Amino acid sequence: MNKLKSLLVAAFLLVSVASFAQTGNVKVGYTNANYIISQLPESRQIESDLKAHSSQLEKELQNKYKSYQEKVEAYKKGAPTMTDVVRADREKELTTLQSSIEEFQRNADASLQKKEQSALEPVMNKIQKAIDKVAKENGYTHIFTAEALLYGPEDGNSFTDLVLKDLGVTPAPKGSPAASAATPGAGTSPKPAVQNSAPVKKKK
Repeated sequence: MNKLKSLLVAAFLLVSVASFAQTGNVKVGYTNANYIISQLPESRQIESDLKAHSSQLEKELQNKYKSYQEKVEAYKKGAPTMTDVVRADREKELTTLQSSIEEFQRNADASLQKKEQSALEPVMNKIQKAIDKVAKENGYTHIFTAEALLYGPEDGNSFTDLVLKDLGVTPAPKGSPAASAATPGAGTSPKPAVQNSAPVKKKK
């Protein structure tokens, strides 16, 4: 569905550009903000900070899950000799612990996302200013995101190179790891800790 929406948006943009092109006053360029971010020196620090934050959250998540698993094992071993009251109490405790772990994971994901957005906001503002400046200086009337482009010239990245030059950055050689780097923070979300660990059901 998202892919279809992207294609429809891209088609709409191309039709719009085509209609503008009839006036003869259109100069179109496209760029990839994620690629530009990956080429900036500060991207390495952002990525390092996000990984450290993610590792801390994941460590805490794993500690919580380990404690939960230990209590589950203790419950299983002791359940046959437990009174109904004690068994019900242990089951309630396990259910509460699982809910706590799931809530922590949701909060951890939100915390990481917020930290990433906070770190990237000034960088994105910096890039947007450079894009505006380069577009005006070079007579571009429309700049589109490369992800929405269905077809473009071989030298279509020339606008991106101009933006990087304005930012004082020399692009990494094509084919190098830095050249294909993704946005900082990608893949740093804490991994799920609770899998197939439904609350222990009371024995009848």
